[in-house]
Amino acid sequence: MTAMAPARTETDLSYLFDHTGHVLRSQMTASLAEIGLTPRMHCVLVHALEGERTQIQLAELGDMDKTTMVVTVDALEKAGYAERRPSTTDRRARIIAVTESGAEAAARSQEIVDGVHRAALGALPDDEREVLVRALNRLVTGHLATPVESPAPVRRARERKN
Repeated sequence: MTAMAPARTETDLSYLFDHTGHVLRSQMTASLAEIGLTPRMHCVLVHALEGERTQIQLAELGDMDKTTMVVTVDALEKAGYAERRPSTTDRRARIIAVTESGAEAAARSQEIVDGVHRAALGALPDDEREVLVRALNRLVTGHLATPVESPAPVRRARERKN
């Protein structure tokens, strides 16, 4: 006996968000790789340039765990794009300072990121683009602003190897 799958009554938003997010991340990763950066490296550089921030603060902004953040900052230091320095406001804390070459890399990477976003939105007619961005902003600041606690941790979608 074969069971019939239940009929969907709503649009599968999970699939739409997961798929478009995955494809956008893959495009971003490939584009940034052309200048030797990862999306995480870009994120750290840009946020560190905004003001004096610790690794913990930058990890929170970039939604990274501590281990990933350490590896990312290590890579930025190795490339000569960032340095760990004592904070000017809290001698116990260390901040991530962007070097001059790091600031140049951040400017180039921001142009790339903007281009990837522009291309994605450019695939839509102007009127649909504005509606999509407005609706996503409303979700991000409203109903989908904060993850809910659950007894089992929610895993992020795995990126498939082609």
